[in-house]
Amino acid sequence: MYRLLWIAILFSALVFSEPASADTLLNANSASSEELAGISTLSESALGVIVESVPFATIGTLNTALSALMSADELEALYAQLFIPINLNTASRKDMMLIPGLSRRMAHEFEEYRPYTSMEQFRREIGKYVDEKEVARLEMYVTLD
Repeated sequence: MYRLLWIAILFSALVFSEPASADTLLNANSASSEELAGISTLSESALGVIVESVPFATIGTLNTALSALMSADELEALYAQLFIPINLNTASRKDMMLIPGLSRRMAHEFEEYRPYTSMEQFRREIGKYVDEKEVARLEMYVTLD
């Protein structure tokens, strides 16, 4: 009896769960052509630019490549789905500002705590200004590599 109940619970969790893409951020340098093609805001010409130009050194270089094809609003929407993580210790302010929703004040806080020695330090310091959910969202856009 309990076994059937567990099977029913697991099945309903699989069927009715939210899509994983809501919390997923693709890396433009490592995403497959199929993954890129699944981004509805990406035109064929923008997709072609990405595929032909990979790897990009920074999000700024990707932004420059796509700016001729997409508006600032379109790029911001795209960067909610596709990004190149920025290095917390070396990223320019301009690259930081490409993180969707990042304010100048928060970019200043990113810079203020350099050098970062761990992601835990990032969570602790940025967590002083925003809640856990926002720290987790911002963490998808950054790296220490």
